[in-house]
Amino acid sequence: MRFQKCNSSGLMQVQVKTFDELSTSELYQIMRLRSAVFVVEQDCVYQDLDNKDHKAIHVMGKDDGQLVAYTRMFAPGDYFENTSIGRVVVAPDQRKFGYGKLIMQASLSAAKERYTHPTIEISAQTYLTKFYTELGFKAIGEEYLEDGIPHVRMLQTS
Repeated sequence: MRFQKCNSSGLMQVQVKTFDELSTSELYQIMRLRSAVFVVEQDCVYQDLDNKDHKAIHVMGKDDGQLVAYTRMFAPGDYFENTSIGRVVVAPDQRKFGYGKLIMQASLSAAKERYTHPTIEISAQTYLTKFYTELGFKAIGEEYLEDGIPHVRMLQTS
């Protein structure tokens, strides 16, 4: 798949792969980006390598071969009761190009192609509630802390 980038330098290519399909270089880029944002930038010490990546489908947004955006998704029952998307991340120097919305749209499309379960569930950082609402998600329940960061459960139903 290809999506227009919100600047003049070209296109962001989106690839969807299982864990076993990832190259060593792709896996390294994924772990590096997740660590840079979730551990270093957000100053949150937690175990990102959670033994769940093997079950996940990995959605990668690349610009000129470099990972700029990423999510992982799970079949119903592998993480939550519903199909789920998580570890949504965009490289800090790439956020101005709208990659967050593009990678989520690609992830939602891939989830609907792969899984017949109509509901998609996320655990969203609370400050991103408006972003996810614009993608069709609705907050469910109360805010809670996950790894010391406020989150809210959100659902999107088809």
